[in-house]
Amino acid sequence: MTTIIKKVSSKKELKQFIRFNYELYKNNPYSVPDLYEDMLKTFSPQKNPAFEFCEADYFLAIRDGRVVGRVAAIVNHRANAKWGKKAVRFGWIDFIDDEEVSRQLIETVEAWGRERGLDIIEGPLGFTDLDAEGMLIEGFDQLGTMATIYNYPYYPVHMERIGMKKEMDWIEMKLKVPVATPEKYVRISEVVKAKFHLHVRKLKNMREIRESGIGYRIFDLINEAYSSLFNFSEMTKGQIDQYINEYLPILDLDMVTLVEDEAGELVGVGISMASLSTTLQKARGRLFPFGWIHFIKSLYIKRPPILDLLLVAVKPEYQNKGVNALLFTDLIPIYIKKGFKWGETNPELEINEKVQSQWQYLENEIHKRRRCFTKTITSK
Repeated sequence: MTTIIKKVSSKKELKQFIRFNYELYKNNPYSVPDLYEDMLKTFSPQKNPAFEFCEADYFLAIRDGRVVGRVAAIVNHRANAKWGKKAVRFGWIDFIDDEEVSRQLIETVEAWGRERGLDIIEGPLGFTDLDAEGMLIEGFDQLGTMATIYNYPYYPVHMERIGMKKEMDWIEMKLKVPVATPEKYVRISEVVKAKFHLHVRKLKNMREIRESGIGYRIFDLINEAYSSLFNFSEMTKGQIDQYINEYLPILDLDMVTLVEDEAGELVGVGISMASLSTTLQKARGRLFPFGWIHFIKSLYIKRPPILDLLLVAVKPEYQNKGVNALLFTDLIPIYIKKGFKWGETNPELEINEKVQSQWQYLENEIHKRRRCFTKTITSK
């Protein structure tokens, strides 16, 4: 049967675009659905601040009247300018196990990019680095996380057949919460505190965050710390405002640790939270009408045994100097007290040895790997 590619041009079609992933992975024990309400904001030029420097269109693959695939075509002009690229991104790609469908989706993004004078295609990537990125290539039998993509094993096979090549890989690590803080972390943290006159700061409430401006300082630090990482584009004030207002309020501030110098300048931050993977599965990706009940239980009543290590950021001049040890010396006792057994890292670039070395004093394993694929767009 013929596959038709249709650009999303109505609210009904955008709903189909979002829901296709839920339908394709219905009852899959490893896939974690996106929160539907978040996806509506993400794809809206009026509600997503990334559209200040991005443009995008969304496409559905339709066969015999039903959706069999989807893909977003995105250009991040800030990232292209920073990295000297003329790249179009493909993101939120899903498809049935049919090479005609996957090929047509990728070719549609290529044509979209070609029309805009772009010469390479890469992905899966979102608008920015805080969107889920990277196609799973190992760890298909592992539960996904709220911040990552899950996909069937046939996806990367299709990408290779289409002619896509590896551009970059990320790894994800599973870390066992120890029964006590490793002595090595404790010793390093004491040395670092004395040598650089550093101290740990804990946040009390959202009022403090807003009145002190510390939320902006946290995201400014993330911009600075992540600036040299693959394809990173610095967050704008509009994006930072959104993250402060929408995401910081749901954090358990016990699991947010800051490190400051004697002048009160922020030099490190570690942010973690209880895993919401099974919560999102139970809620089926919806807050309403009853999904919020599962979130309340997971966040405040009965925590899961797994925590998500959302991010660690350290000011560049303090990297590899033991600041991470201060973060873990503060956070590990909190994890133990709250009953967590395992932690999962967000994707880490496989070439980022600085990040991976910080876990060396914990029992750990690499249990997932994901890939950004790329291909030259040929002229027609």
